[in-house]
Amino acid sequence: MPRRRFYAPPAAFAADSLVVTLNAEETRHLHDVLRLGRGDEVAVFDGTGREFQCRIETVRKDSALLQVLTQVTAPSPESPLDLTLAVALLKGEKFDLVIQKSTELGVCRIIPLMTDRADVRLRAGDDVRHKVSRWQRIALEAAKQSGRAAIPEIAAPLAFASFAQLVSKLDEGRDQNISVLMFSERGGQSLAEAINVSNKPRRLIAVVGPEGGWADEEIELARSEGWSIITLGGRTLRAETAAIAIVTLLEHRFGDVA
Repeated sequence: MPRRRFYAPPAAFAADSLVVTLNAEETRHLHDVLRLGRGDEVAVFDGTGREFQCRIETVRKDSALLQVLTQVTAPSPESPLDLTLAVALLKGEKFDLVIQKSTELGVCRIIPLMTDRADVRLRAGDDVRHKVSRWQRIALEAAKQSGRAAIPEIAAPLAFASFAQLVSKLDEGRDQNISVLMFSERGGQSLAEAINVSNKPRRLIAVVGPEGGWADEEIELARSEGWSIITLGGRTLRAETAAIAIVTLLEHRFGDVA
């Protein structure tokens, strides 16, 4: 029988961690879809890496109260690689696919980028909030399906120049051990040339461009910031294919994808 897993954020756990409350959406899945009730045992993960075996105590219309029995190991361990995927906004469901698959593969956080040649433009306010909320739901469902107990952080979209400034501040602060790899269809070196595989990095930022590729100014900005420019092979990949392939490659070389 598949493991019955539900999500509850840390705030849903009581101060003593002995009980946890599921929200309306998780309760509907528990009661209406799976037909579970008082006395049934389920797993609950909190999105930060912790998972617990719990017993259902009370089910109401819009919430369920569960007793926490013990902390358990999540079905899928977290990758030893702290990987951030900064990826240009893509049309339609392509970006949803990137969120889903990169979550399954083990990324820690995803930063949507607004780039010069991206076809997607978001209006500030409700449009951005709606998109981020949708992406967070996709990441949650992908984490639940893949057995992860940690849900990747999904940032609000950033202009490319603002993202570069953010990375620069990280370099100046406590995160100087982060390596930044910008993947480009031209003008780069191989991954093996950029990173010594025998000295596996533990923190990486992978920067992936839009369907139209990077503008020259964006590549020059990356070079001026000291990022490594990486070119993969001779074939031109679709942007969503490139993003998923890059996460797979980095998790294989430096993470836990065998």
